[in-house]
Amino acid sequence: MTTMPDSGPHDDFGQYLTVLPGWQHFVASTTSTTMTVLTKNEYDTLSKEEKYDYDEDRLDHHARLQVVATSTVRRTVTCGRRLTVLNRGAISARRGLIVTGPANTGKTIALTQLGLAHELQDRRRHPGQDERIPVIYITVPPAATPRMIAAEFARFLGLPVLRSSNITDLTEAVVGVCTKARTGLVLVDEIHNISLQTRTGADASDTLKYFSERIPATFAYAGIDIEDSSLLTGTRGDQIAARFTAVDTHPFPYNAEWKALVAQLEANLLLHQHKPGTLTRLDRFLHTRTGGMIGTLSHQLRGAAVDAILTGTEMITKAGLLAVDLDIASRRKQPGTDG
Repeated sequence: MTTMPDSGPHDDFGQYLTVLPGWQHFVASTTSTTMTVLTKNEYDTLSKEEKYDYDEDRLDHHARLQVVATSTVRRTVTCGRRLTVLNRGAISARRGLIVTGPANTGKTIALTQLGLAHELQDRRRHPGQDERIPVIYITVPPAATPRMIAAEFARFLGLPVLRSSNITDLTEAVVGVCTKARTGLVLVDEIHNISLQTRTGADASDTLKYFSERIPATFAYAGIDIEDSSLLTGTRGDQIAARFTAVDTHPFPYNAEWKALVAQLEANLLLHQHKPGTLTRLDRFLHTRTGGMIGTLSHQLRGAAVDAILTGTEMITKAGLLAVDLDIASRRKQPGTDG
């Protein structure tokens, strides 16, 4: 199951998931052939150009390092798939999902894996129907207005967003395409950028609600600490709370799941000199260093793997892990640091 950093809605090769070609490339990349590491003898027989291409492929592999399906991802996919089935016969008041938790705990990973599961299931049920757009993925811009929300939908679908286009034009165009393309799941990331304490935020929330009423799809949101935000306050917030189920993300405790996560990450490394078991023996160190944050762990191991290829060491060691800078939030939590 392919992962991506929680901080950026883009796929393995820099194409943004917030446009249809980028999303389709992300889906296609998850079903591509897995790369295998060459033996030393095989590597030595390559020409200089072939070695360069091979190493570049390995760098790409580690940039999209695979992870196990964590309990959070499994919960999100199971709950989301349940809702999409239950909503098939709903005429109105369809139920939705909110993935919520602290920053860097895998919310975007969980949301996109739900989208991936739905897209693949839709393709199995409707083979050869390339005109279908089973999933839409957008992010909420900061200080989003209703027109900005509508424009994000339009851009994903490749519809023109002209300066003269008003929100009614954009909305009607989006609803028409989604209905014709049988969109069944709408993913809305960075939902915490909507605040019901402002008139603009309340109007943006109403726009999403309007889309959910016009598009016969399940809506799934992701955002930072939504249950403690203004999004669930007041009359509008009560309506959202009554229709949406929450899946919480959190730092992983040091337990069997964390150990299995580290072991699976290590198994996916393509390094010539790395000794299997090195990272599993460092799983407690990795937990202390990352605070159990999956986003930080992914960055640490991917960064160390890239360094190992670029420097020619071809292995990850404790020193190599320490050489990869922590994100600021994790540094604040390190023993002996301020904050």
